[in-house]
Amino acid sequence: MKGLVQCPANYVPLTPVSFLERAARVSPDQISMVYGDVNFTWKLTHQRCLKLASALSSHGISYGDFICHILGLLAM
Repeated sequence: MKGLVQCPANYVPLTPVSFLERAARVSPDQISMVYGDVNFTWKLTHQRCLKLASALSSHGISYGDFICHILGLLAM
């Protein structure tokens, strides 16, 4: 924005993780995803991402690893 000085109050780099955490905190009950008859809120999407990250970690999968199929780690 023209004329706006960047500072911590108005400028924070947005990452997928920081976006998800903020969306879950600011708009927890807003719809984040619709897939057929299934609707997820930002709160539920955040919880599912944390659950998936935990499941991957418990299987020894970490940053930089490649996976081709994670079927069964999350139930709808």
